Amino acid sequence: MKNEVIELPYAKDALSPAMSAETLEFHYEKHHKGYFKKLDAVLEDSEKGQTLEEIVKAASGGKFNNAAQVYNHNLFWLSMKPGGGGAPSGDLADAIERDFGGLDAFKTEWKAKGAGQFGSGWVWLVLDGGELSIVATGNAETPLTTGATPLMTMDVWEHAYYLDHRNDRGAFIDVWLEKLVSWDEAARRLKG
Repeated sequence: MKNEVIELPYAKDALSPAMSAETLEFHYEKHHKGYFKKLDAVLEDSEKGQTLEEIVKAASGGKFNNAAQVYNHNLFWLSMKPGGGGAPSGDLADAIERDFGGLDAFKTEWKAKGAGQFGSGWVWLVLDGGELSIVATGNAETPLTTGATPLMTMDVWEHAYYLDHRNDRGAFIDVWLEKLVSWDEAARRLKG
């Protein structure tokens, strides 16, 4: 991933009503772009040509927090699509069946990890050692630092759901799985 804030792959109102244009506007323009602005201000000239992944893996402190949040949010936007939800197909569906016992079991674990993440953080579908797993990370943490390959992520910081769901994280997770998740993006990343 380039060291940049990606352009949204859809209009800011395209996820509505599952995610309102107001939530997306605040989240993308204020939070996501704010992290990039802070990151760009502290990067050395030699780092500006690096990928986000390289910066995240080498950084610490505030530089890490901002680089990881840019990376995490870039993947978050790609992990959703208008008319998302439904069920995965092909190799991804087979891997979910193999590693979780089916889509229902996957969703149960995804919801539990999201609801159980204390405070701010992320829920990830990752490929690690040839197997899929769901991990939750706090604050800016990302599976990139563990060597796992992130396939998709869901933001569980309050700004992701506060306006639309009045701080009901569980309602947001349900809507995210049923109406927003882009299985296509996760499948593309699984193929490498």
